[in-house]
Amino acid sequence: MTRKDTKKIRIGDVWIGGGNPVAIQSMTNTRTEDVEAVTAQILKLEQAGCEIIRCAVPVMEAAEALTEIKKQIHIPLVADIHFDYRLAIAAIEHGADKIRINPGNIGGSDKMRAVVEKAKEYEVPIRVGVNSGSLEKHLVEKYGGVTAEGLVESALDKMHMIEDFGYDNLVVSIKSSDVLMCVKAHELLAEKCPYPLHVGITEAGTLLSGNIKSSVGLGIILHQGIGDTIRVSLTGDPVEEIKSAKLILKTLGLRKGGIEVVSCPTCGRTKIDLIGLANQVEHMTADIPLDIKVAVMGCVVNGPGEAKEADIGIAGGIGEGLLIKKGQIVKKVKEEELLTVLRQELLHWNE
Repeated sequence: MTRKDTKKIRIGDVWIGGGNPVAIQSMTNTRTEDVEAVTAQILKLEQAGCEIIRCAVPVMEAAEALTEIKKQIHIPLVADIHFDYRLAIAAIEHGADKIRINPGNIGGSDKMRAVVEKAKEYEVPIRVGVNSGSLEKHLVEKYGGVTAEGLVESALDKMHMIEDFGYDNLVVSIKSSDVLMCVKAHELLAEKCPYPLHVGITEAGTLLSGNIKSSVGLGIILHQGIGDTIRVSLTGDPVEEIKSAKLILKTLGLRKGGIEVVSCPTCGRTKIDLIGLANQVEHMTADIPLDIKVAVMGCVVNGPGEAKEADIGIAGGIGEGLLIKKGQIVKKVKEEELLTVLRQELLHWNE
């Protein structure tokens, strides 16, 4: 099923599925019971563009802390639960907008039913999560290892279990660190699951490897119209996950807004610190709410031509640079003034 076909689910004040825009998620890495620390991190993630935030709830103090956390943040909060069904119930009672559980490790049918009844009472959606690292032994044996087919069967079994309890306010996720297995699993699941899918490549890795694996996997999946929320899982600052997710969605044409910075690779003609300049431009434009393309070129030889598809750009020379609009040179400026001139142009873009 594509995004437009899936069931619409409300998480706090954010709707997913049914053709709604793909929502960006992340997860805090501070102790949830430390209200001050976790709230500070969530507010920072909100500013970066996070739309749904997930917090680990491994102890009862963390579940109880959700009440205070909710008072200080502005985006839906998802409680991540493993093993203890009582934590799921407590998280719902303390204001979680959604809970994420793996029914396979929550402790039996009666306990799962108790969680579902509480979710039903509070109208809180349940995200059914299946991970390749915890695939049930009988499915590993059935399929001769961890496979896409096994992941899908596991997810459908858990989905049907909750449906049998009379609840269909569901989101489903299947994750693997194997990119192509993850892609295949989503293709198979999309044909059989009517609920919104949360998509991500789990344990993707560090900033470099995690971004590459997530971009390839999410790119293939989302381009097929599969997926309603995403998380780029990175071993690092969660803010980097938001930056990457926004860029992936923009690259796929699934999101607009914000300045897109393009820059040429360095070569022997480059007479300025192009790497540093491009990074400075990207940082400098992050807070400017324009939907345009800005080019940063390393030389005045090819700069104007290469920047012609951008709305505005700069090209560096020896001690000076060019300001370019739509491939046309507007003026020469001193190298040290390039950033300032560019920012002023952007700030007065619509005047």
